[in-house]
Amino acid sequence: MSLSKRAVAQSIPNPVFDVLCNLWHPSSNPNGYLSLGIAENTLMHGVLGSHIQSSVASLPESAFTYCDGYQRLGRALARFLTRHLQPVAPLTPAHLFVVNGCTTGIESLALCCADPGDYVLLGRPYYTAFLDDATLRTGARIAEVSYPDGEDPLGPDCVRRYEDRILAIQADGGKVGVLILCHPHNPLGRCYPREVLVDFMRLCEKYALHLISDEIYALSTFSNTLDTHPPPTPFQSILSIDPEGVIDPARVHVLWGMSKDFGANGLRMGVVVSQHNPALHAALQPTGLFGSISSLTEHAVTCILEDDAWVEAYVRENRRLLGERHAEVATWARTHGIEYAAGANAGFFIWLNLGAKYLAHHPEAQGGDVDHLTMDALLESKVFLAAGFRFGADEPGWFRIVYSHDKAFLELGLARILGALT
Repeated sequence: MSLSKRAVAQSIPNPVFDVLCNLWHPSSNPNGYLSLGIAENTLMHGVLGSHIQSSVASLPESAFTYCDGYQRLGRALARFLTRHLQPVAPLTPAHLFVVNGCTTGIESLALCCADPGDYVLLGRPYYTAFLDDATLRTGARIAEVSYPDGEDPLGPDCVRRYEDRILAIQADGGKVGVLILCHPHNPLGRCYPREVLVDFMRLCEKYALHLISDEIYALSTFSNTLDTHPPPTPFQSILSIDPEGVIDPARVHVLWGMSKDFGANGLRMGVVVSQHNPALHAALQPTGLFGSISSLTEHAVTCILEDDAWVEAYVRENRRLLGERHAEVATWARTHGIEYAAGANAGFFIWLNLGAKYLAHHPEAQGGDVDHLTMDALLESKVFLAAGFRFGADEPGWFRIVYSHDKAFLELGLARILGALT
């Protein structure tokens, strides 16, 4: 039976699924893969599970119907995000569009903000899923922005590279419709400085672009006292910057979800925040039918976000644990002479040059494909990491280690990584 051309084009094997089908377990699958490559935070799962179990006990019968369009969840989200993102003007439920994860949010915004053939700007390195999220079913195209010669992708001059890319596309007769930021950044674990965010806003106004700020790690920030060059930049939501005289606020959209800050990837709940574009919300409604969340998720998330004391305690402890794990892996990297991207204070990953370490111990591999040689060595040692060449890294050999795991699990993973490199 023949498939559509679209189906054939998107049927590209992904090694991640092979790993997920063969994950390590100390007793049932000791020969499986240790995964430190998928951005999941397991540090607070016990605390989260207890709260959700208690909320299920109060599940209303309306949860078995189509419910009321997330009215109670909308109020809880608006209050919660207003408190933590500190927007210039308070959020209301009318500013929010709930979806089953930020993947759906990115796709929905790309469908509404870019025509087929339009370009979506994405700086390197990037969260690799953005590529398919923004293009696979929308017809839009990704335009990557590179930073040669070691330029800082989040530094004060980074916006200039985006403008160069816009001008090059326009010179070829193309059109740019959207610019996506990951803020805090995945995989670098850093936050964009306020002045850089303002420059992005001015750029998008100048070229009539929609600006999407994915702030899914907004609450996953921590104190980093190890790195001082560059010093970590505190997180500030783009919603907290007054757009007056900078950008038409109808162009500014933010994404947030439960998957990262609450370690709840499996709940599948994200939200598109757009305060000044009712036409966008109207356009999102039809596609929203394909991306709605379950009423069980709605109830569990609402109960969490309405519990202020629990949320504050959860966020505080989660930040402490993330800082502790980051310091452990950064110290491990320093001890073993592994270069890493300094200045991180957000997310739950660290960006390291494992390829250079591999070549130092395997001089015969000089001139070879260090990305795949290092990846093969890691997989042979049954440890899976996210490879930089899949994240658009400008230099070879970089990988992302996710450290938001049980301490013993993390230490076993680090030992396997070191063994694979040496």
